[in-house]
Amino acid sequence: MGMKGKYLVTIILLVSTLSVGMCSNRWIRAHATFYGVNDSPASLGGACGYDNPYHAGFGAHTAALSGALFKSGESCGGCYQVRCDYRADPKWCLRGAAVTVTATNFCPSNNNGGWCNLPRHHFDMSMPAFFRIARRGNEGIVPVFYRRVGCRRRGGVRFTMRGQGNFNMVILSNVGGSGAVKAVAVRGSRGKTWRQMTRNWGANWQSSGDLRGQRLSFRVNLLDRKTMTFLNVVPSSWWFGQTFSSRGQFH
Repeated sequence: MGMKGKYLVTIILLVSTLSVGMCSNRWIRAHATFYGVNDSPASLGGACGYDNPYHAGFGAHTAALSGALFKSGESCGGCYQVRCDYRADPKWCLRGAAVTVTATNFCPSNNNGGWCNLPRHHFDMSMPAFFRIARRGNEGIVPVFYRRVGCRRRGGVRFTMRGQGNFNMVILSNVGGSGAVKAVAVRGSRGKTWRQMTRNWGANWQSSGDLRGQRLSFRVNLLDRKTMTFLNVVPSSWWFGQTFSSRGQFH
């Protein structure tokens, strides 16, 4: 973990109602399978760009989402509470069990009626997460209910610097609140205006311009329309490949 910069946190709640894609008490029917891997950090990363879910702050309870849920990376970092539908499958579902998973990967369609094909809602879960809700010995698919929930994170939001030269890319991880990032802006200490970043892929956000040798601040907007500003979270001595953490967090 790199140096910690000073920060200022401003939380702006723009609306008090919930909308599609945000935290909701409504349970939705879906199905779940699991990765055929153990909880090795190298085996749980994926299409969101988190090289190591443990380093990103997510742990082993992660999932790949079908296209209807992944939404081209918009759901990366979001949290879902999943419980097995015991009434529908009492043989393999654990009664009353639930687990919260973080979206870190994409489960692609296979054009052969697969469970991840549109418009199906499907979770291809890590093995540790799957066996929190289903019995061992099950090598198939279980019916589940899910809902979006707030992400409870330990420590601050993490900013991993990528790119080279005038090409800047940052990966945001360990984000609390709704967890899923809608927009990001960056400002160097030599400038006075915020520079809007664009989603490159997954949780990777990019901008152009030489920001080297400057303290960096970030303004982050979540899907639930909360905004947080991290001032000077990255020191001027930063370099590509380093990760920096704020002291503040979304709530």
